Amino acid sequence: MQNPGPRPSSLMLTFLGDYVFGRGRCVFSGSVIDVLGRLGVSEHASRSTLSRMVNRGLLRRQKHGRRMYFGLTPRTVDILRDGHTRIWRTGAVNDDWDGTWTLLGFSLPEAWQRQRHDLRSQLAWAGFGPLQGGLWIAPGHVVVDGIVAELGLGARVRVFRATADDLTEIGQLVEDAYDLPRLATGYRDFLTRWDHGTPQPYAADPLAAHLSIVTEWLQTIRADPRLPVRHLPQDWPAIVAQKAFHRIEAALATPAAELAAQLLETVPEQ
Repeated sequence: MQNPGPRPSSLMLTFLGDYVFGRGRCVFSGSVIDVLGRLGVSEHASRSTLSRMVNRGLLRRQKHGRRMYFGLTPRTVDILRDGHTRIWRTGAVNDDWDGTWTLLGFSLPEAWQRQRHDLRSQLAWAGFGPLQGGLWIAPGHVVVDGIVAELGLGARVRVFRATADDLTEIGQLVEDAYDLPRLATGYRDFLTRWDHGTPQPYAADPLAAHLSIVTEWLQTIRADPRLPVRHLPQDWPAIVAQKAFHRIEAALATPAAELAAQLLETVPEQ
């Protein structure tokens, strides 16, 4: 099946992170529609995405004259800051792991099927993998207070920081707790799409290409719990994929920014 590409909301967040975040500006709705149109997003889909993001508290409207502009909310600033950190600071390759793990154990009544599903989904998103039974594990220090509080499971969850004993084969532990083939496939798919030149239809459009590659890369690495690279297969594709991303992004960044400066209409935040 052909990759359908990132959703309009994901492309919108990348656009906001690249050209609105940290600038104290609001962007004209027509500029947003024009830019997303370069990525194949219809005007209707762009307007719907803007409306949904306002309703979810991710954007705020600001009228200037007869035109409508959109600015960031504190919630969106937090999301964009987290994405910036994930791409440019922590990255995809965990080569400085300190040997510690976060262990989380839970015991829920058999009838709590929904709570169990929600907890497992949130833990997987936070970088945990199931070790055995109700015991999940993640490399490094992972703060789960927000997850536990949101689900109302404080009395059912126990969290520990630990290191593995010499009897534990960490490479096998990682294989048991995480779906390594699925993680590797995500990086190989990224390389297939991007490491042989800019994919069509973006070859002549650095702005569309830059928004596309940053969005796809962030989606790829967000699915990765950043497992310690020394306990992964030697040909772990995240290493090559991260180098490819930085090389291609660097080539696209300046022409994309120059084009954005010509296209975008913004006003100061009020």
